[in-house]
Amino acid sequence: MKAKVSILFYAKKAKANVNGLVPIYTRITVNGKRIELSTNRFIEISKWCTKSNKIKGNSEEARSINSHLDMLKIQIIDTQMELVHKKIPITAESFKSLLLGVDERARMLVPIFQDHNNKIKELVGKEYAPGTLERYTTSLKHTIEFMQWKYNVSDIDIMKIDHAFITDYEFWLRSVRNCANNTAVKYIKNFNKIIKICLANDWLDKNPFANYKSKVKEVERVYLSEEEIQNIIEKDFKTERLSLVRDIFLFSCFTGLAYIDVKNLTKSHISFGIDGEKWIFTHRQKTETASKIPILPVTQMIIDKYAEHPQSNNEDKLLPILSNQKMNAYLKEIAGVCEIEKELTFHIARHTFATTVTLTNGVPIESVSKMLGHKNLRTTQHYAKVLDRKVSDDMRILKEKYLGKNVQLNHKTN
Repeated sequence: MKAKVSILFYAKKAKANVNGLVPIYTRITVNGKRIELSTNRFIEISKWCTKSNKIKGNSEEARSINSHLDMLKIQIIDTQMELVHKKIPITAESFKSLLLGVDERARMLVPIFQDHNNKIKELVGKEYAPGTLERYTTSLKHTIEFMQWKYNVSDIDIMKIDHAFITDYEFWLRSVRNCANNTAVKYIKNFNKIIKICLANDWLDKNPFANYKSKVKEVERVYLSEEEIQNIIEKDFKTERLSLVRDIFLFSCFTGLAYIDVKNLTKSHISFGIDGEKWIFTHRQKTETASKIPILPVTQMIIDKYAEHPQSNNEDKLLPILSNQKMNAYLKEIAGVCEIEKELTFHIARHTFATTVTLTNGVPIESVSKMLGHKNLRTTQHYAKVLDRKVSDDMRILKEKYLGKNVQLNHKTN
């Protein structure tokens, strides 16, 4: 975008000195932003011509000051040309620095990125989850590695970040880092947040993401069938360790709670709902949205089983849950024992609740969305898309309605 620069000289009445003389100021407007500088010349206000932006008449004073103003105008135009020649983005800040001979300190990307991450770190547990900090920490690490790969530097002036930087970064994530599409898009999205901070602070006058487009591909969510759930329920595990992991996994299958939300549950999260039955009242750590979930019989059996467990009582937790890493490791073992041909992870339990346990059994999608703690229905609809069986059942009802009607086509043609 071509910079718009305008120059105006004016007499500033508000700055009149003790002798009644007013200073002449220069106003340079760069893309709508003003720079106001004194010309160090003073005059009587009656001698100033607002129309021509000069002193009236042909006196020696008028010729001297008007000549000075002309020289300043040439200097301002030369400054603009120098910025263009040096390929420096023309902003009010860069214009003023070059015009006054001030050596503007470059704003570097890494300190800005690190400052953002430090602020998130201070708010972990208040406004952000630990996973958010981890995600941005990894994003900064990848950004530095990319700059070293592409430019052989560990930092860069934000003014040098352009469309090519973004597309090359995405290419690096996909090729060198071997990131899948959605992972690469998420890292670029994290980087875009840093660019938005720079734009909001007027450190950039052009958005390098302006012509950039990326699209998250919809991933088919893996979930367990009724038969697979029943197989896990009925399996007699020989070790207490696998039995515990099985029970916690099933708890999530019948509540839809993510690992961290199960881990955070205490007995105080269980109360009586609007129907007089026991419900779980909690908030998702990821989005801070409320989740209100009626307790199903299987869920209550698991709660009762571990009500007096030493770990639960010592840590004031509803269930004695292991680390997410250990849970997933043992779930792979459970999948093998139960002959389940799916890569079993703890998060599959949440998908199973959304599909097999609720939507497949006719629970309205609005209710499922509320129990899952989704902020909007569109997120929940991703689960509904994979339920071909549900579509088949719904359409069979419609088909039967039409079969009951005696619909005949008119075979007459004109």
